[in-house]
Amino acid sequence: MIQSFNPPVRTLMGPGPSDIAPRVLAAMSRPTIGHLDPAFIQMMDEIKQMLQYAFQTKNELTMPVSAPGSAGMETCFVNLVEPGDKVIVCQNGVFGGRMKENVERCGGVAVMVEDDWGTAVSVDKVQAALEQNPDAKVLAFVHAETSTGAISDAKALCALAREHDCLTIVDAVTSLGGSELRVDEWGIDAIYSGTQKCLSCPPGISPVSFSERAVEAVKARKTSVPSWFLDTNLVMGYWGAGAKRAYHHTAPVNALYALHEGLVMLQDEGLENAWARHDKHHQALRAGLEAMGLKFLVAEGERLPQLNSVFIPEGVDDAALRTTLLNDYSLEIGAGLGAFAGKVWRIGLMGAACTQRNVMFCLMALENTLLAQGISLEAGKAGQAALAVYQ
Repeated sequence: MIQSFNPPVRTLMGPGPSDIAPRVLAAMSRPTIGHLDPAFIQMMDEIKQMLQYAFQTKNELTMPVSAPGSAGMETCFVNLVEPGDKVIVCQNGVFGGRMKENVERCGGVAVMVEDDWGTAVSVDKVQAALEQNPDAKVLAFVHAETSTGAISDAKALCALAREHDCLTIVDAVTSLGGSELRVDEWGIDAIYSGTQKCLSCPPGISPVSFSERAVEAVKARKTSVPSWFLDTNLVMGYWGAGAKRAYHHTAPVNALYALHEGLVMLQDEGLENAWARHDKHHQALRAGLEAMGLKFLVAEGERLPQLNSVFIPEGVDDAALRTTLLNDYSLEIGAGLGAFAGKVWRIGLMGAACTQRNVMFCLMALENTLLAQGISLEAGKAGQAALAVYQ
């Protein structure tokens, strides 16, 4: 007979999901109420307000989509891209490729701007693409590329798009709450994220925000939004302002309790303090990894603090090492994706997992496991290097 499922307790330091804050887990266990209950609607308004703070925006159309980050991505594309629309898509990793797929499934034409994986999106290449395609409607790019750990200059890219009267769609799945992100100041038109990275929440919800320009573009569509569930015209009847809400779908009540609590924690810490915390622990982890002789995939100026990609040393059995970390230390780190499968590890420092304890624990476990595989390194040196940063 099948028994209740009791998952092992892990330390999650991969590309996501990250460790969930105990306060957030506790919030999920609170009594379920109806998704049109006045108390729930009041909480919805608070979630919107706190998401506006996290995104640094006053956009009225700011809400959590009742599905993972991939649905947030699709929400932006299905609402803004119509058949025949030209979209400049930047690809410097896996997730730019998913943007291209969304454009094509909406019947749009994707004009690709490609950069080497592990580098930021080239502002110069984007400028050239905008100049060569004056009829482009949208510029789409990934702010923080989870497949490599590269961060791109969203402020500069959005400024270019504005100069060419182009809307922007931005992937902030790994950056929201962990890296500087200013939607209104930078002029971002449509942005999506996920809850399972720097917001310390479980996967399954996707925060999105649309500027007034983007909302006007949706209203001016010549064709219907191809997805009923993700049509912002419909869902804003539920997530709009005021106490009276129109039924659209049954919201994931307890998952939204979790998001509410995660956003309260972000508000209490302070957004800029959260950005600084991610950077501080990244600096300590970096010092420890480099003390072990590990080299980063991404150059320092383009490196994402919360997702650290390092090359696997020659002679190391990648799968065996990650299995040992999981079995002996209950520690999860990520494998490489695409062209970097078997070549890099992706070590996450996100949200509640971004702590000194986790940095020191990861360095110790990784050092021990590398030594066990016969890699020559000085025991204890990584920890000392990290502690020097903290002190």
